[in-house]
Amino acid sequence: MAIAEDQVRVTRGQTTTYVGKTGARRQFCPGCGTGLFYTNAEMLPGIIDIQSATLDTAADEVPGAQIQVAERLPWIDDLTALHRFERYPGQ
Repeated sequence: MAIAEDQVRVTRGQTTTYVGKTGARRQFCPGCGTGLFYTNAEMLPGIIDIQSATLDTAADEVPGAQIQVAERLPWIDDLTALHRFERYPGQ
């Protein structure tokens, strides 16, 4: 979920940041390792990419577009035939 950086506010906890060779920054929870944010001032100035599943309101955030589709696998367009599990199988 990409939004303007100035619209993001972390209300509790701390993050750890990994800075890649290109200057891209990945922030994650230092306790459990969950990825939280991605920024790249050169490629996406002023934008923060938030891992949507980490939001309290994730179910309310309807996608407006798909990105990076040039690398998608051919089977991703139709997942309806696959078995579905509410949790890991066997739980």
